[in-house]
Amino acid sequence: MAKTAQNPVKSAETTFEVLDALKDLDGAGVTELAQHLGIPKSTVHNYLSTLEQEEYVVNRDGVYEVGLRFLELGAYARHREKLFEIAKPEVDRLAAETGELANILVEEHGRGSYLYRARGDKAVQVKAHVGTRVPLHTTALGKAILAHMPTERVDAIVDRHGLGGEASKSIRTRADLEQELADVRERGVAFDDEERLEGLRCVAAPVLNHDDDIIGAISVSGPTNRFRGDRFREELPQKVLEVANVIELNVTYS
Repeated sequence: MAKTAQNPVKSAETTFEVLDALKDLDGAGVTELAQHLGIPKSTVHNYLSTLEQEEYVVNRDGVYEVGLRFLELGAYARHREKLFEIAKPEVDRLAAETGELANILVEEHGRGSYLYRARGDKAVQVKAHVGTRVPLHTTALGKAILAHMPTERVDAIVDRHGLGGEASKSIRTRADLEQELADVRERGVAFDDEERLEGLRCVAAPVLNHDDDIIGAISVSGPTNRFRGDRFREELPQKVLEVANVIELNVTYS
């Protein structure tokens, strides 16, 4: 979990607020950004000019956008995750064998971050990409991770980020979350039945290290018309568990 800084640097906070706003707005000019953030245009201009100087944003005819230098940092961060290098070939195989979208998710600062996604020949397009952060309780991947965390850690995450979500089926109470996590531990897999995106289902399994600590989760996702009946409840869970077991063995002995 992220710790609150004892003496936060206001200028650093504002820098990241500017960058987050550029992402949310999909690029913006000085005036639009100043209105969005509620700070003077001159201040926004100074921040944008500095970020452009350091090559973290680009200016396209007065519209500022997040620059590709962040891609370099993201790639570096991803390759430092041991799970990525070990799990990638197995997740590629999972996508190829099922024809669906296969994923790797890890937890950081109480949120889930997609570390990798592999597409089978029938995989659907979804509103998420590598690096997208999501509430853990809204995905099968996240629930697989939460189910293997200490209770106090789960409580801290819920206290910080809350429950609920955009989809009507998202978990909204602690009692429901506790029951769901107990079910995940009993089954060994987690299900997402349109809890983050309507029309999408997902099956996930946790990935543990040799000390039985949770290090991430893998999943396969697809549309409700293909993820139903025995395929959703029996066949895909077995396949995901098999792949997770291979990854765990490779993590242990690599």
